[in-house]
Amino acid sequence: MTVQEIPHATSRKRSGRMLAVLDLLESRDHVSLSDLVRELDVSPATVRRDLADLEEQGMLVRTHGGARAASRAEVPVRLRDSQYREAKQRIARRAATLIPPGPYSVAISGGTTTAEVAKVLATRPELAIVTNALTTAMEIASRPNLKVILTGGVVRPSSFESVGVIAENTFNAINVGTAILGTDGISASGGATTHDETEARTNSAMVRHAQRVVVVADGSKVGRVTLARMAEIDEVHVLVTDASADREELARIERRGIEVLVV
Repeated sequence: MTVQEIPHATSRKRSGRMLAVLDLLESRDHVSLSDLVRELDVSPATVRRDLADLEEQGMLVRTHGGARAASRAEVPVRLRDSQYREAKQRIARRAATLIPPGPYSVAISGGTTTAEVAKVLATRPELAIVTNALTTAMEIASRPNLKVILTGGVVRPSSFESVGVIAENTFNAINVGTAILGTDGISASGGATTHDETEARTNSAMVRHAQRVVVVADGSKVGRVTLARMAEIDEVHVLVTDASADREELARIERRGIEVLVV
């Protein structure tokens, strides 16, 4: 399913409400309007507007007096941007310190945490940044101190990433010092995974042509395994995460020889 941009989720507060609705539907088949009003502490009219927008994007189905879950591959990037924001910023600052000074090339995948890394790196001189994320490229392209290379490809409307053969060919044609890889799940057994198989193939090409792979993932992603593998765990050199990550899973990842940095 392709999930379009949420058109009216313009505030972080509203994005948070929408995410809360989706979180409730993760554990229940149906949630009532009265439950949502109580849980979110907003008016029935506000809840109805949020449900209407989420239904328009195919993320739930409104019912008489509430809503039920709909099949969905992933939360759109506009909503994901408000999740775990402070943790992602701490992760980004730590990951940026792993990039050596002087002329250097970095590949950055799509994702909200990787976008934060790009923002931190934007002030660095002599960097070449290759990315397939439109939002990241737009954020840093105006910086005269950077060389920004944007891959071609088919744009995924849920994540604004270019994927497919054209994007893969770009990554296959270059070599970079470090790949900064975002993920929907990382575990010792499953490696770095994502919801979309085409995105996974594109990011696999990026991983293959990097001397070092740094995965950035907030604690909610640690221990999760999603549909498509982007990198075997042995292809990852460093994992940067936050203190909310499952400690036992982090220990399992470390035992595979991966350096784990917790912020």
